[in-house]
Amino acid sequence: MCLVVPEHSGRDARLLGQFSDSHDFSFIRLDIDTSDNVEDGEDTRDGRQAFPMKIGIIGAGMIGTTLAQRLSAAGHDVAIANSRGPETIDQAALETGARAVEAADVTQGVDVVIVSVPISRVPDIAPLVKNAPETAVVIDTSNYYPLRDGHITELDEGQTESLWVSEHYGRPVVKAWNAITSQSFAEHASAPGTPDRIAIAVAGDDPAAKETAMSLVEATGFEAFDSGSLAESWRQQPGTPAYCTDRTAAELPAALTKANATRSPKRRDLAIAAVTERGEAEGSVSAAYLVALNRAIY
Repeated sequence: MCLVVPEHSGRDARLLGQFSDSHDFSFIRLDIDTSDNVEDGEDTRDGRQAFPMKIGIIGAGMIGTTLAQRLSAAGHDVAIANSRGPETIDQAALETGARAVEAADVTQGVDVVIVSVPISRVPDIAPLVKNAPETAVVIDTSNYYPLRDGHITELDEGQTESLWVSEHYGRPVVKAWNAITSQSFAEHASAPGTPDRIAIAVAGDDPAAKETAMSLVEATGFEAFDSGSLAESWRQQPGTPAYCTDRTAAELPAALTKANATRSPKRRDLAIAAVTERGEAEGSVSAAYLVALNRAIY
């Protein structure tokens, strides 16, 4: 199938969607195989099945679509919405039981809200998140890319991305599913105990909320790894060794420790420039190339 990525002005931003959330701008297509291989109803972390939860997903790009597929297949009641209306949701997001709903309804009565939109959209969708029950766990999958999002002063000055997001929502968030490419997320789900199983870093301050997020990460076919507090979640932002490099749980501690807050924005932009050049020269970029490039640069 084709990977759908957002088209941006500026040469270095053309392939940005491969590293982060697809979104509702104009689109180009690049040929990349993204077949799924997770089984319906797989057990979650430690072999336990999480109790069914009511989950609202805001954002129907590549990550949001895969989340809807995997979490509904695991038995959760999943609703998904975007800014254009339920009729525009790709049917692929609904094939395992998720429902497309109006944005105004997606957070009503939910146990969990997962926000998978470009970080520049956070102020716009903040009212939807605030309408969720006070007990709802809010999970942030966003990443900051100035080429896509425009410059956000606080983030350019070094504020941790998910702390900025939390301030806009007026409530705590857990950061998860931000540090994996949409291709790897679609292709490389596996059962607990699989050798070299890819891990997904989960950061947050509330133990119960983090536990919920980790159980859902396991339900999507990846090993959940507790990466610490939200203040430390900059260690899994773009340009860091843990970001989009398909690390195992055994490898993640060293990758997170190695992160450099000063150098990571430069490395983020360097990776985008390399991907753009290759895509323009060859017409497509493989998922394996993306991971290898990130490992080399970060």
